[in-house]
Amino acid sequence: MTLDDAQAAVTILAGVMILAGLAGVVVPVLPAVPLCWGGVLVWALFGDAGALRWGILAVATLVALVGAVVKYAWPGRNLKRSGVPNRSLLAGGLLGLVGFFVVPLVGLVIGFVLGIYLAELARLGNASLAWPSTVQALKAAGLSMLVELGSGLIIAGLWGAGLLLA
Repeated sequence: MTLDDAQAAVTILAGVMILAGLAGVVVPVLPAVPLCWGGVLVWALFGDAGALRWGILAVATLVALVGAVVKYAWPGRNLKRSGVPNRSLLAGGLLGLVGFFVVPLVGLVIGFVLGIYLAELARLGNASLAWPSTVQALKAAGLSMLVELGSGLIIAGLWGAGLLLA
């Protein structure tokens, strides 16, 4: 394998990792942002982009860390404002985990929604009151996914810019 072949292999591997990470936003089996960041890490460690690669890796690391904090803090704050308690979220998470294994791929979402709805129904005692809380939790989950997607896309864009500038 020549040096050019090795560099192409590193670039392809990094690209596949980043694409898998972006797919991980929708497919909850894959760790989205860590895979995107890992692709940039592989490219920085084994690629031939000079000093630029370390700058790209540093900015990608910052984006990944800020994204991880915002992914939980922003939706969590919105849920607190709407009055959805943590135990309802815990119930949604646990039932989502069970659903993930019972019904592959979509079971996580179905279990999450059902868990929150049942916990809110038990807490509030009224289906018409439980549903708005469930909708707020779904909005928070959607916001979390958007933040994760944004972080992954920014990391992918940084890597792409690094490829063009190298």
